[in-house]
Amino acid sequence: MSSSTRPRERTVHQIAGADDNPYHRDSFGWKHKLARLLWQTAYLLLYRPTPRPMHAWRSMLLRLFGARMGRGCHFYPSGKVWAPWNLVCEDCCTLADQAEIYNPSLIYLESHCIVSQQAYICGATHDYNHPDFPMVSYSMRLGGYSWICARACVSPGVNVGEGAVLGLGAVAGQDLDPWTVYGGVPAVRLKARTITKPE
Repeated sequence: MSSSTRPRERTVHQIAGADDNPYHRDSFGWKHKLARLLWQTAYLLLYRPTPRPMHAWRSMLLRLFGARMGRGCHFYPSGKVWAPWNLVCEDCCTLADQAEIYNPSLIYLESHCIVSQQAYICGATHDYNHPDFPMVSYSMRLGGYSWICARACVSPGVNVGEGAVLGLGAVAGQDLDPWTVYGGVPAVRLKARTITKPE
C-alpha cells in the first residue's frame, strides 16, 4: 500500500482527572511517565555521552527500552527518540546528530531511511477544534531509501514514500510520493528522483 492511500491511525491522549481545566490534564498516565523518566536518565548517562562510532551500543540501549532495531542502524549521540517503545527500524536506518523523532504513537523507518541533522519527525499535535485541546498522535511511516534532509520537518500523520526526498529546511504537510523530491514551506513537488537502490 502506498503512503498516499494508507489510512491514518489516530490516537487521542488525555487522562480524565479532577482538574476543572482540561488544559491542565495529563496526556499520559504514571506508567508512561515513569518509562519516560527511566529512558531520559539512560539517554543522559549512557547514550548521549558515547563516542560517535558506538552505533551498536546505542541501538542496544534503544532495544532495551522496546525499540525494534534492524542491523547496521546509525543513530548518532545527540539524536533524540522520544519513546523508543514506539520505534521500529529496519536495516541501515540513520538518525543524525540533533535530529529528533517525537513518537507518542508508532513511527516506522523502513530500510536505508535517513533523517539528517536537526530534522524533526513530529508524530503528535493537539485537536484545536476540541474544547479540551487533547493531544492527538499518529502512526507514521518513512519509506525505504527516503531522505529527510537537514532541518526539514515531517508533520503529524504524514507518511513518506519509498525513496522520497524532503529538501533542506522543508516542511511536509501531506504525504510524499515515492521517488520524488520535495522542497519549500510548505513542501511542494520539485522533480522525480532516479531510483537508486540495489536490485
